[in-house]
Amino acid sequence: MIDPKILRESPEAAREGIRKKHIDCDLDAALKVDEDRRKLIVEVESLRAEQKAANAEMAKMPKGSPEFLEKVGTMKSLSSRIKEADVSLKELDAAWIEHYLNIPNLPHESVPEGKSESDNVEYKSWGEIPKQEQYHIPHYDFDWLDSILDFKRGTKVTGAGFPFFVGDGARLARSLISFFLDQANEAGIQEMGVPYFVNEASAMATGQLPDKEAQMYQTVEDSLYAIPTAEVPLTNFLRDEILDEPELPLYRCGYSACFRREAGSYGKDVRGLNRVHQFDKVEVVKWVKPETSYDELESLREYSESLLQKLGLPYRALLMCGGDMGFSQTKQYDLEVWAVGQQRWLEVSSCSNFESFQSRRAKIRYRDSETGKNEFVHTLNGSALAIPRVFVAILENGLQADGSVKLPEVLVPYMGKDRIEPR
Repeated sequence: MIDPKILRESPEAAREGIRKKHIDCDLDAALKVDEDRRKLIVEVESLRAEQKAANAEMAKMPKGSPEFLEKVGTMKSLSSRIKEADVSLKELDAAWIEHYLNIPNLPHESVPEGKSESDNVEYKSWGEIPKQEQYHIPHYDFDWLDSILDFKRGTKVTGAGFPFFVGDGARLARSLISFFLDQANEAGIQEMGVPYFVNEASAMATGQLPDKEAQMYQTVEDSLYAIPTAEVPLTNFLRDEILDEPELPLYRCGYSACFRREAGSYGKDVRGLNRVHQFDKVEVVKWVKPETSYDELESLREYSESLLQKLGLPYRALLMCGGDMGFSQTKQYDLEVWAVGQQRWLEVSSCSNFESFQSRRAKIRYRDSETGKNEFVHTLNGSALAIPRVFVAILENGLQADGSVKLPEVLVPYMGKDRIEPR
């Protein structure tokens, strides 16, 4: 949630931020509900003060006196009015929360204008784009792909988008996970194992709910949600807690399977591993002081980039425009690797700053050592990294003329060999 002071004191700034994100949001309705709600709060407080004063006066009167009986009538009238006002206030509170939760976070001033991915700005690129040879083909056209990835049986067992990783495919995925976690540990980022299901409060805290596009899988009987990313349980690890200032910044990482419905996805962009409903990912989450959060975003991006550099995969970093940025982010970078077989860029990481948007929902604060006041932390997260498209880039960029796939050197100790041979 954004700071309500911004809505009340700078509504035009809020309106401009929402416009820049190209998100449909009825800010006028939200402001009207908030105004009515605050007026009613003042009215209820006034009635309660009047009730308290009348009660104090009654205590000094002889019971049964005309003055006492008159005050009894006054107290009944006040009690009735307070009950009616409380009912109205409860309704306005519910309406306000509904509106408030649907107001997106406001983009940072450095976020470029734009409506779609075509308006994103290339911030940086690294590595040489490999020349496409005749033998370079998309991974989904490898004639031996089913020996490491079995989509057909995955569809039989669960449904489309839930592939089996087999043999060297399973080993490569596990090697990537281990490599990413080992790199995080070397960087001083504490590793955590996380739950794969969260409750509604947790999904609400990180902005996955309310979910207009219904991207989360939900268990009906238990009202739990399968996580779309380890960001959700990691961030909620500190929900409803107050940290001491010296504890910040705080860095954590977690590996998890991730589950996304990806409703409406179709076409060549979703073939093979390009887009699946279950995938593995290592996520980094930061809790930091507000004045350092944008420096922390740059260091998070650089850290995720370092993993791609060590894998030797050419990539580019995109600064996302307002219209292609997430609902909760103030600023976001996406990292994309080049897949030579498909001749296209594939997103493998998003690195985002949420400022206090998530911490307000999750009530994660720190105690300022100078003022003694509790302040909201800023939260950030970044994929470091998502497995499927890194897997794809390794297959397609490493494909040799003899049909084998040469592996990045950093993965050889994990795989126990330097290439995957066709079967």
